[in-house]
Amino acid sequence: MKRTLALLLAMLIGVGLLTGCNAYTSTLTVYNWGDYIDPDVLKIFKEENPGIKLNYEMFLTNEDMYTKLTKSNAVYDVIIPSDYIIERLIKEDRIQKLDFTNIPNYNLIDAKFKGLSFDPTNEYSVPYMWGTLGILYNKTMVDEKEISWGILFGEKYKGEILMMDSVRDAFCAALMYLGYSVNTTDPEEINKAKDLLVAQKSVILAYGFDDIKDKMIEGEAAVALVYAGDAVYAMKENSDLAYAIPVEGTNLFCDSMIIPKNSQNKENAELFINFMCRTDIAKMNAEYIEYYTPQKEAKALMDAEREGDNFPYPTDRELEKCQIFTHIDEQTLELYNDAWTEVITAK
Repeated sequence: MKRTLALLLAMLIGVGLLTGCNAYTSTLTVYNWGDYIDPDVLKIFKEENPGIKLNYEMFLTNEDMYTKLTKSNAVYDVIIPSDYIIERLIKEDRIQKLDFTNIPNYNLIDAKFKGLSFDPTNEYSVPYMWGTLGILYNKTMVDEKEISWGILFGEKYKGEILMMDSVRDAFCAALMYLGYSVNTTDPEEINKAKDLLVAQKSVILAYGFDDIKDKMIEGEAAVALVYAGDAVYAMKENSDLAYAIPVEGTNLFCDSMIIPKNSQNKENAELFINFMCRTDIAKMNAEYIEYYTPQKEAKALMDAEREGDNFPYPTDRELEKCQIFTHIDEQTLELYNDAWTEVITAK
């Protein structure tokens, strides 16, 4: 009897030890855009780091992310926002400097994506993906010889235009069409762009965001304002679709990984960032979400596999006309937000 009890006790202790080995020792919470990571990448991270409980949340726009981060009690360890929001967070002392000794794969990031205006000293962020804003159009419906931002504002495609429900992106299209900087702080220029967007409401089919690419795939509209990655995805699903950077130029964006000031898991956050910069992982993500990777080895492998494809990388001439969003002061930001409210509520 004693031997049986001893054996049973040993078995229970063994189970307890095994359970303890599999127990989480820490939690890591990541906040990213929707549809912006390969789900298998998250699985691989969990498998390689069984002691870390990974929580993954998604946001729709940079502004939604900023509000959640600054106006709630939510705590995140890694966030992946865009350039101008990162610049704002740095100025507001809301993110931590990175310890790059914990991120050796940072050396695999192309130098072209280091020292950018939003983080000129490369202390706070690691580039994740980059891309452009442009026009996705259906070749069976659109017969333009060259694509201008004017395609979104004229009568020719009335009722067949999809517009992004995003203040900076919508104003980018209007401002560039009018010949202004996408970062203008001039109230008169902002007001003229607002008037153009209000007038545009009579010709658009709908505002949207992630659903725009699906509507274009189904042939529900002729033209749409989209990010390049969404365009590539849609083009693969519908061969009638094409993507163009308007002749006036456009916004070039760089989404990067940062660690908020209130994160208590900096070491694990840097572990995750380093993992995301690994060649196989960067390649998986770029192939899944169809955006441009700044990781040199991953891009080289993808370029070799895509040889002969018409993958829409911007040309050098197009890049010369691109502008990066910068953070604008509170007073000007209020002008933009008030103007956007007028656009959205206009009849």
